[in-house]
Amino acid sequence: MRFLIPLILFIVMVAFLAVGLKLDPREVPSPFIGKPAPAFSLPQLADPSKTFGNADLKGQVSLLNVWASWCVSCKQEHPLLIALSKQHILPIYGLNYKDERDAGLGWLKHFGNPYTASAFDADGKVGIEWGVYGVPETFVIDKQGVIRHKHTGPITEEAWQNSLLPLIIQLQKEGSPT
Repeated sequence: MRFLIPLILFIVMVAFLAVGLKLDPREVPSPFIGKPAPAFSLPQLADPSKTFGNADLKGQVSLLNVWASWCVSCKQEHPLLIALSKQHILPIYGLNYKDERDAGLGWLKHFGNPYTASAFDADGKVGIEWGVYGVPETFVIDKQGVIRHKHTGPITEEAWQNSLLPLIIQLQKEGSPT
């Protein structure tokens, strides 16, 4: 009997560990899914006299890609973003996160610019308000400016084909998921 309680506790701990090992650490749930994008207005990276904000995300399905010139994984996903921008499936907006303006501009000049516009979030406050854990992160925004999906880490061709593109096509047809 005295071993029964420790045995039960051990079994419960093993069960929790087994469930935890099956989870994908890249799939961090966002409390913003299904809610309007957090309000913001920032200067654009390329032209500080112009602003970009959540109001610009309304009216069409779009992607908001959080990136930085110092981000190794951003370099990994960048060729895919360039290819997607050339397909004109939807506008891709950038949020240059905790970066230096000149470094961000130089990075885009060197690797190409897939963004319709890129906001400059030098101190990272807007990224934090969006629940950004690290870069890159990409949000799918519907026509009403509601966040419908968050992809953590670099977008791969597999993630694009199996997850993001089907959702985008659905949102473009319907306006929002049922």
